[in-house]
Amino acid sequence: MRTGRPKPPLILTDDERERLQSLAHRARSQPALARRARVVLACAEGLNNKTVARKLRTSLGMVGKWRARFLQARLEGLEDEPRPGAPRRVSDAEVERVVIQTLESTPRGETHWSTRGLAKATGLSRMTISRIGRAFGLQPHRSDTFKLSPDTLLIEKVRDIVGLYMNPPDHALVLCVDEKTQIQALDRTQPLLPLRPGQVERRTHDYKRHGTTSLFAALELKTNKVIAQLKHQHRSVEFRRFLDVIEAQVPAELDVHIIVDNYGTHKLPSSGNGLLNVHAFMSTSLPPLTSRTRPKRHKCS
Repeated sequence: MRTGRPKPPLILTDDERERLQSLAHRARSQPALARRARVVLACAEGLNNKTVARKLRTSLGMVGKWRARFLQARLEGLEDEPRPGAPRRVSDAEVERVVIQTLESTPRGETHWSTRGLAKATGLSRMTISRIGRAFGLQPHRSDTFKLSPDTLLIEKVRDIVGLYMNPPDHALVLCVDEKTQIQALDRTQPLLPLRPGQVERRTHDYKRHGTTSLFAALELKTNKVIAQLKHQHRSVEFRRFLDVIEAQVPAELDVHIIVDNYGTHKLPSSGNGLLNVHAFMSTSLPPLTSRTRPKRHKCS
């Protein structure tokens, strides 16, 4: 019976096996290299080429190729060989010059370099500039915004807020309060025609304007219940009245923690007839209000 040409045994060292197992898990970043590593690992188990090809669902020629390449050059044999083609015409110095010019300078009278402008300034083609930009992730035409808080106690305050969200106190209610302003109050000039079988809902193309309104809302974290109220304005007076609405709808035996931002509307003036004792967790300190019936029940942050 013909058994074919005998193959030399493929034996791995501990370092080679560890490296191959690491490469075999790179199916997303380096799929070709991961496939070759799995072939070599299967061959190192003593399996023949046909069994390895069937196990890994690949061709017999591929198994024989990478077995031979590994036996000849070990781990270096799994890398791609240099491919034939035209020699490279853009040097590393030119690439570095393009990157530095993009990052550290701007054209006269403009805010950033364009592909055409940079190609004209460097003498390279627009396609070369585009390839360099993609390779280094350069997007000078885009910009984003950020804001860092100057508050030295920011970390401690963030921990207080996150602690309320992640682990609310027992026998307490945590509410996140904010408002949506400039909501247009629009109404159609005629009533809607409802949906019918074979006919979609219809409405008039024109509408009437009834000014704008502001929505104040408080979201309870545990039950996702929302307490909401519409106001014509969004001043501190309206915000204080909305807190009174929350006060009326929350059971008296529960403490209330209210989380708000530093918007000017939330900066309540001192008042002698309020029911809230306010403790600010954010950078703006709110003056405490006199408590008449439920002292230290509410906390705003």
